[in-house]
Amino acid sequence: MTEKMNVESFNLDHTKVVAPFVRLAGIKKGQYGDEVYKYDLRFKQPNKAHMDMPALHSLEHLMAERIREHTNQVVDLSPMGCQTGFYLSLINHSDYEEVLTILEKTLQDVTVAQSVPACNEIQCGWAASHSLEGAQQLAQEMLAQRASWSEIFSPS
Repeated sequence: MTEKMNVESFNLDHTKVVAPFVRLAGIKKGQYGDEVYKYDLRFKQPNKAHMDMPALHSLEHLMAERIREHTNQVVDLSPMGCQTGFYLSLINHSDYEEVLTILEKTLQDVTVAQSVPACNEIQCGWAASHSLEGAQQLAQEMLAQRASWSEIFSPS
């Protein structure tokens, strides 16, 4: 990998990271002083494991809805196409430790959810592809590794 790419994650050496982790992937500064902080919420080890689509899809719905109960600074929460994690964008929120706490509370909410929000043909583009149980298992797996979320790279 010699050429610098326009997409930040394409410049990340995916063979050197150790999931799960939460990584500040970038900061965009607006012309009026606002800052958007983009976090890489990596649930699975790149090129070794991935989230099954129904579980990922339900986890996306649950997290996108529940995280907004813990902060009003969410711009977006989006799944990665590689199915290994999510991107979380926050406006004017630079406290990394608080982001970890917000994510922890959100995942705890997922583990006790009774249903997947917006899991119907009116509100979702592929309502047949959901798994509440799968989403809860992913949340539990991530929570079980809470102590290592700040460790992004393997010690070499």
